Amino acid sequence: MRFEASRSQALVIDIQERLFPHIFEHDALAQRSAMLIRGLQILDIPVHVTEQYSKGLGPTIPVIAEALGRFEPIEKMTFSACGSPDVEARVLGLGRHAVVVFGIETHVCVQQTVLDLLAQGQTAIVVEDCVSSRRQQDRDAALRRMASAGAIVTTAESLLFEFMRTAEHPQFKQISQLVK
Repeated sequence: MRFEASRSQALVIDIQERLFPHIFEHDALAQRSAMLIRGLQILDIPVHVTEQYSKGLGPTIPVIAEALGRFEPIEKMTFSACGSPDVEARVLGLGRHAVVVFGIETHVCVQQTVLDLLAQGQTAIVVEDCVSSRRQQDRDAALRRMASAGAIVTTAESLLFEFMRTAEHPQFKQISQLVK
């Protein structure tokens, strides 16, 4: 299965201030996620952002907020983003059936979202280098479970180049500079 930018969208899950410092390899996660967001924007792929109970977990971390530019996070209380009517309306209502999912924590909110997307007939693409948990073991187990359930697991750079398909793509130079 190959992915097309015109049929894809992204969902950034809960990369928030109070939980973020406790996440395994959090600095690398922030940098890769910000790079991916910029690449998705260059390719005109819609990016949605959720925040889990922002009153308790705080807002989206600054490096991600900066990469996003102007954005309206979707507040949620359910672990799965698909449990939020606002997420359902924005994501499922868009009619782009490949959903790129990344954020934290892999074994809770990311995994439950991905399993629900799959159950609803969506193609879920999990970006392995842009997800994490407090413990590496939880992250790795969740990646295996999502893959066995039918999610596509890939990396940020691989995905961006797949969306372009060719070095003749109009944004090839921008994306190439971004991933360096």
